[in-house]
Amino acid sequence: QLRHTDVVGIADFSRPSNEHRFYLLDTASGRVSNHLVAHGRGSDPAHRGFVERFSNAFGSEASSQGGYRTGEYYHGKYGRSLRLAGLDWSNSNAETRAIVVHSAWYAEPDQIAAHGKPGRSEGCFALPYNSLQQVLARLGPGRFLYADKLA
Repeated sequence: QLRHTDVVGIADFSRPSNEHRFYLLDTASGRVSNHLVAHGRGSDPAHRGFVERFSNAFGSEASSQGGYRTGEYYHGKYGRSLRLAGLDWSNSNAETRAIVVHSAWYAEPDQIAAHGKPGRSEGCFALPYNSLQQVLARLGPGRFLYADKLA
C-alpha cells in the first residue's frame, strides 16, 4: 500500500504536548527532523498535555494509535492538509473520522509560551504552520506514518 519508503513519520505520544514529538525520518540517511504536534481532546480530557487514551470511535475526538498510509493533499478548514488512511484495527476509522495532518493556530509555539502547552485537535495531527510545510514537502502521499506511545 506504500508507494514510497524514503521518509517515515512518527508521532511519539508518550511525550508531553509541549515537546517536539512528531518526527520525520529519512530512511536512507537516518536524518531526523522533529516538530510539535497536538493530540485529540478526547485523548486528554483534563487538558494536562499528555495522551491518556486512544480511541478509534466516532465522536471520541481522540487520537488513534497505529500505522497510517498518507493520502492525497487537499485544501480544507486549516488550509493545505494531508489525508490519512488507518492501516490497523485501532485507527481503521481514520478516513471516515476525517483524521488528517493539518496546521492549526492552537499548535503554534506561541500557544506553548502563553499556556504551557498547545491546544488539542479532534484527533488530527495538528502541527504549527512552518512544520506542516516541511511535513507536506517531505512526507507527502503514499508514505507511512506511525503513532503510539513509544516509551
